[in-house]
Amino acid sequence: MISWREGSVVSLGRTWPGACEATVRLAAGAEVRALAYVDLVGSPQVGDRVLLNATALERGLGTGGYALVVALPDRLPPDAPAGPGHLVKARYTPLQTMVLGADEQESEHHELLRDADDLDALPVVVADLHSALPAVLAGVRAAWSGPRPPRTAYVMTDGGALPLAFSRTVASLREAGWLDASVTVGQAYGGDLEAVSLHSGLLAARHVLGADVVVVTQGPGNLGTGTRWGFSGVAAGEALNAAHVLGGRGVAALRVSTTDARARHLGVSHHSLTAVGRVALAPSDVVVPTVTDEVPVPGGADALRAAFRAARPLLEAGRHALVDVPADAALLAVLRGTPVDLSTMGRDLEADPWPFLAAAVAGVHAAHLTSLPRASR
Repeated sequence: MISWREGSVVSLGRTWPGACEATVRLAAGAEVRALAYVDLVGSPQVGDRVLLNATALERGLGTGGYALVVALPDRLPPDAPAGPGHLVKARYTPLQTMVLGADEQESEHHELLRDADDLDALPVVVADLHSALPAVLAGVRAAWSGPRPPRTAYVMTDGGALPLAFSRTVASLREAGWLDASVTVGQAYGGDLEAVSLHSGLLAARHVLGADVVVVTQGPGNLGTGTRWGFSGVAAGEALNAAHVLGGRGVAALRVSTTDARARHLGVSHHSLTAVGRVALAPSDVVVPTVTDEVPVPGGADALRAAFRAARPLLEAGRHALVDVPADAALLAVLRGTPVDLSTMGRDLEADPWPFLAAAVAGVHAAHLTSLPRASR
């Protein structure tokens, strides 16, 4: 189940909030790139002996190419000072961690959230992949017409990475001022706010953080099996249901590609067809990018238009509203100016612009919704 390795730190690499890279020389002599979550295991230093979980690295799976530091056994961090909070996340794993939930009794926000039950028409953009987050925010910013910058919140679910600190994307978006706050829900942890469930996390984003637009995705590390139902992004449909139940405006960002080598992800991915068309039973806005002559389409514009036409009845499913938003040169230019490098499944914006355009048009629609009276959303 776990490939345990022991080694010593020979050099340190990049750091960002909550995480530190290190190069570790294993007992057998090989060197590997490792990642330490400093709030869990402490900050490694050159010469430290480390215990590693190298399972996913050795299998070549998508953990960012890291072995994960489990402990610095000769220099354990001190106990955290006593304080409020009793939510345990990553429960019953060796690295389970205790946090203060925004919704629990010891929180200063408990009274505010205790009877909270309404998102008040808050636009909630839901995407399958974590890589959609910066593109959605780019669309929001491009279409925003308010007197101040939009206040955006990211709600990270627990289908991918559990520690928010794994995401350099979130760290860079926060540093650039593109993202105001984050909420980690379920077993995920490390956000500005913690919440027990997606529902309470959405309510915290609205009532505690005062978000104008919320983006919901899993953390980095999507899991898929090539089957109709065996993928972690199926939870996107449940997130759209949650937004509706709480009186929000669910906005589905489609997973789209024109260059994916896997036929099931070409055009509109089967992940979107299943999560939106089958799982999302509550009415939502499904944003479809309009193919224009201004943006290149690897594989051909006619093929992509045909894919969208074929997907429309499956996505509408008798309950959703399909919203067509142009994917034009201006939006592509905004995407080229994002403060993070856009990449999905190893493909960047130039190789396959349509995953990012599909996410961005959902952000454009969410921004337009905020300009409407709440009763009209």
